[in-house]
Amino acid sequence: MTTWLNLSLQDSASPIMEQLIFFHDHALMIMLMIITTVMYTMTSIIQNKQTSRFILEGQMIETLWTIAPAIILVFIAMPSLRLLYLMDEVHNPTLTLKAVGHQWYWSYEYSDFTKLEFDSYMTQEQQEDTFRLLDTDNRIVLPMNSPTRMIVTAADVLHSWTVPSLGVKTDATPGRLNQVSFSINRPGILYGQCSEICGANHSFMPITIESVTTNKFINWSSKMS
Repeated sequence: MTTWLNLSLQDSASPIMEQLIFFHDHALMIMLMIITTVMYTMTSIIQNKQTSRFILEGQMIETLWTIAPAIILVFIAMPSLRLLYLMDEVHNPTLTLKAVGHQWYWSYEYSDFTKLEFDSYMTQEQQEDTFRLLDTDNRIVLPMNSPTRMIVTAADVLHSWTVPSLGVKTDATPGRLNQVSFSINRPGILYGQCSEICGANHSFMPITIESVTTNKFINWSSKMS
């Protein structure tokens, strides 16, 4: 999870989030080169008192400053489109989890199990090993290194199921099923929140995922069923 005065993104817990962080750094480096070039050009123009007729009117320089931005946009667009297609694909999920947004809590259903469903409310009292406004009474337990299909919908108003460290943000729309997939590549506890302004208690809809090994997940599911 993010910490105080953290200027960078959260540590990734999925391959998709790793690729998103790489693309973020890639775009920032291109922006840095553009800013450096523009600042150098502006400084040179301000300091230089000479006027060149080839700069004021020239087909070559106009061609260059038209083609160069197009090439830069291609270098940004290609990895962006690749990431969009990767995030949209669902490859043979081993587990399906359905999240239903309510005002103001989440309900979860494990579709691969007979009667494994529960409501997840924010913990009212802060304990020593919990985070304020981020922990829930019933955590989502998911096995690590297992492709998971997430189906998100809402029962009343618009919500948004968001876990930043997984690179997942899916709108929960009443009467509509939205789908997203992810795979958690490390154990631990991941935190998220509803990212849609859904009412008075919008900021009290936390999401808590506990990533465990496959054996621990099987033991947990057998106890909960």
